[in-house]
Amino acid sequence: MEVINTSGRRKNAVARIYLSEGKGEVVINNRKYEDYFPVGTLQYKIVQPFAITETVGKYDVKVNVNGGGITGQAEAVRLAISKALIEINEEWKPSLKAEGLTTRDPRMVERKKFGQKKARKKFQFSKR
Repeated sequence: MEVINTSGRRKNAVARIYLSEGKGEVVINNRKYEDYFPVGTLQYKIVQPFAITETVGKYDVKVNVNGGGITGQAEAVRLAISKALIEINEEWKPSLKAEGLTTRDPRMVERKKFGQKKARKKFQFSKR
């Protein structure tokens, strides 16, 4: 099997992954994923596509991720891994889609408008 290259995005985070057969090592920005994402829920998000497709420990993943916060980065990596697994075996798509791992979350931060404090918040109004 050759190396599969896919990308995933969430908010401002962009993850580029290289998936190949191996022992199940996940390296994110040259660090183990347990070190890069110290929170247990984020570690679960990284392993979730492998757990659903029952391929834990079968593929090595090398990830370059930048932008956004840690949650956005974790979800971007999860989307990229799901896309790569679907590229390997098309039969895994329904189970990944049922868990909502194949859809890119389109929600982005709303821009700040001029004359306002933030995107929706206004400056305090004084009648007199």
